[in-house]
Amino acid sequence: MSDVNHPVAAIVLAAGKGTRMKSDLHKVLHPVAGRPMIEHLLASLSELSPERTVVVVGDGREQLEKVLGGRADLAVQEPQLGTGHAVQQAEGALAGFAGPVLILYGDVPFVRAETLRAMIARLEAEDAPAVVVLGFEPADALQYGRVIARDGLIGKMVEHKDATEAERACTLCNSGLMAVRGRDLFGLLNRVRNDNAQGEYYLPDIVNLALEDGRACAVVVAGDADEVAGINSRAELAEAESRWQARRRAEAMADGASLVAPDTVFFSWDTRRGRDVRVEPNVILGPGVTVADRVKIRAFPHIEGASIASGAEVGPFARLRPGAVLEEGSKVGNFVEMKKTVLGKGAKANHLTYLGDADVGAGANIGAGTITCNYDGYFKYRTVIGERAFIGSNSALIAPVRIGADAIVAAGSAVTRDVADGELRLVRGEQLVKPGWADRFHDAMKKKKKAEREEKRG
Repeated sequence: MSDVNHPVAAIVLAAGKGTRMKSDLHKVLHPVAGRPMIEHLLASLSELSPERTVVVVGDGREQLEKVLGGRADLAVQEPQLGTGHAVQQAEGALAGFAGPVLILYGDVPFVRAETLRAMIARLEAEDAPAVVVLGFEPADALQYGRVIARDGLIGKMVEHKDATEAERACTLCNSGLMAVRGRDLFGLLNRVRNDNAQGEYYLPDIVNLALEDGRACAVVVAGDADEVAGINSRAELAEAESRWQARRRAEAMADGASLVAPDTVFFSWDTRRGRDVRVEPNVILGPGVTVADRVKIRAFPHIEGASIASGAEVGPFARLRPGAVLEEGSKVGNFVEMKKTVLGKGAKANHLTYLGDADVGAGANIGAGTITCNYDGYFKYRTVIGERAFIGSNSALIAPVRIGADAIVAAGSAVTRDVADGELRLVRGEQLVKPGWADRFHDAMKKKKKAEREEKRG
């Protein structure tokens, strides 16, 4: 059940070819903030707990099937004869559903749940309008269709090319999003004609048909034109990303994070952050990142799928991959990479280190150039490093291997067997000393080079 008065259904139009994207990836699967645009829309829709959701597909159906994973019914529009024709394809999936139906667009991803609720509430108001249209007022009305309305009631819907100068002066535009009762929707659609230059069936025509029947139609105005902005090209995708990031940066700072250079910090849709976080320039937070209070993120890291506890420090120039966990007060420094690794409380890996599939105990110190060798070409293995252990620089820990608490691995060691608690492990080849060898070598090489030059002159 939805959180409005009656069960709700939704039709999401996603059958467009997306030719302006020039991509093999379906248009609505292009990501904004690390999340496919259609997933942004479905997340807002989910807050209304729709009883049925139908996604109308065309090209790229297989891609959408894979991503949606049965969360929506799919209806196929082939051939594609306009938006009205697209909505008609959902009739079978919505058979018997008489309640409110939201008509949405997969490439209009940022409509808010509050706006969808307002559309449903207006549809269920006492005057019971046949259709509710979501309007918006852009800074420049451009070629948008106009909604000619007075006191929230629509007098006429008109496309820009068909509008008079007086009608074009109207700044209330049609977003294309609508709310209609299921018992009205398909009857109106069946009356839509395609006697226009494109030979297509236009969804907005249902408003004019309802008006001809003497029924009221209403408009709800979106609070922000960006909320209903469509994404049809790479440039528009970049603009949407920019707008989304700007809002999220402002939220982060309002919530108590310090962004040294806000325009260079990039969040993902699911980034979770605490207070008193300091973020230096050029930081990328991919999906699945949680940042606790008092964390310091220095410049130029790439972080995804990682959890960073309070007081920890990351970077500069660090990479945290999925499964990286920094516990309280731990630190990774420049050119350190972590993957599926827990860095214990207060532990440090300050530079030039790879920690993969490892558990590092509290207070351990990982020297520069240390590598956990976790892969043999077929399988992955774990390395366990005990509390307060010290791993010397340029060491290779060849998993599976366990380093005990308070143990020391000497610099330059290649460790293949477990190291006991408190033990020193030194694994190096014998160091040979040959006095005078280097001098004799240089003398011989210089003579040889001189002889070669003289031979070439001769």
